[in-house]
Amino acid sequence: MLLATPALAQPNAAALYQQHCASCHGAQRTGLMGPALLPESLERTRPAEVLRVITEGRQATQMMGFAEQLSPPEIKALADWVRTPVVPAPRWGEADIRASRIATPLPADEPVKPKWDADPMNLFLVVEGGDHHVSLLDGDRFEVITRFASRYALHGGPKFTPDGRYVFFGSRDGWITKYDLWRLAVVAEVRAGLNMRNVAVSGDGRWVMAANYLPHSLALFDADLNLVTTYDAATQDGKSSSRVSAVYDATPRNSFVVALKDLPEIWEISYDQKTPATPKSQWGVRRTLLEEPLDDFFFDQSYRHALGATRPKAGGSASAQVVSLDMRRKVADLPIAGMPHLGSGITFAWNGTTVLASPNLGGGAVDVIDMQSWKTVRTIPTPGAGFFMRSHENTPYAWTDSMMSKDGKDRLTIIDKRTLTPVAEVREPGKTLAHIEFTRDGRYALASLWEMDGAVIVYDARSFKEVKRLPMAKPVGKYNVWNKITRSEGTSH
Repeated sequence: MLLATPALAQPNAAALYQQHCASCHGAQRTGLMGPALLPESLERTRPAEVLRVITEGRQATQMMGFAEQLSPPEIKALADWVRTPVVPAPRWGEADIRASRIATPLPADEPVKPKWDADPMNLFLVVEGGDHHVSLLDGDRFEVITRFASRYALHGGPKFTPDGRYVFFGSRDGWITKYDLWRLAVVAEVRAGLNMRNVAVSGDGRWVMAANYLPHSLALFDADLNLVTTYDAATQDGKSSSRVSAVYDATPRNSFVVALKDLPEIWEISYDQKTPATPKSQWGVRRTLLEEPLDDFFFDQSYRHALGATRPKAGGSASAQVVSLDMRRKVADLPIAGMPHLGSGITFAWNGTTVLASPNLGGGAVDVIDMQSWKTVRTIPTPGAGFFMRSHENTPYAWTDSMMSKDGKDRLTIIDKRTLTPVAEVREPGKTLAHIEFTRDGRYALASLWEMDGAVIVYDARSFKEVKRLPMAKPVGKYNVWNKITRSEGTSH
């Protein structure tokens, strides 16, 4: 008689988490000292990377490796489990938001002036994703003024106040950080949600709005990060809700414009109010109903149109659309060959019209589209699929990466905006080269060597020659104060 061999007991991932992880990451995985470990937080992290971090730990953090404490099956069970939803779903309401706020006011006897000697309008903030730090860079000398730790996984790009003094960062874990660039100090922090996409700052500097995936909400704050009110991201009848893809400031319209990931609506919320919003009185939501959700978008220079991508359905292809914010309807389909990265495009004058140019994730090309007819005027070949295209008013060239391409990720293609043709390229063989940002005068172009042992590389924007290289830990993005607050046509807004 043959006896069945008993199956090996499966590791209890939930118990392992509570024993080894909950003290840093929270009992419901919403984050404490360590980041949140929710499916929404980990969606862009590869399973192999989660396994590696649990096994080996993470450098320059308090995350230790568990290779000596846990067996490979236990580590694998933990890595799989943190990618599953928390049941019941964690909640984060207005009381939680208010309780999370931390503030450090300006000392009364401290002089109100910068602690450094540099052009305050030609500063760069460099987000270093490799070890979750930010470097403040002098854009004239190309020297680091200071480097400070950030919240885990900043996302959506920093946003500046109109005078350039303060900057707001948003993290995937929902934290908003207000940083004083003059005093080189954190002023206030608040947790707007459990998983956040980005933040926007109003053109007058008075309001900050956060877009959340979890919970399905928008959160409105004053400039000191005191909560004013929240908005449920839901249909008007309240029967369906949505993650919020993005919120952007539309300064010429005195409003915030909002994209919903799961509902075919765009929202516009005006802050041009005689009476500011209060916890008992929300600003009104102006809804534009669409056929398909607009996953994310950017504006034309007039801010009359939102241009963005619609995620592909199963078996289908991506598309892009133009939505008139004045007429409150879609007015055109964008003839882009593949899904553009969110906020990847630029606009500029060409042959008596204004064109939009954007790389896309569907192949090696930049599509150039006439913004009057919404027709393609040129498709420019590139070495591969790209994320970012950037330029400046004072240069005839646009720079685009091919960072999503295995063979083309190590180069930037330089395109003449007058002829719409590639004229040069710069390369870092075997590495990833991406994300250009210009100095305030357009004289120099700064690129990211997107590696753990990476760098910010400064190029002469006329000769395309390297000028300087500053070591950085995976510099995922660079943001020039002047170009951002003046809404330069060559960068994201």
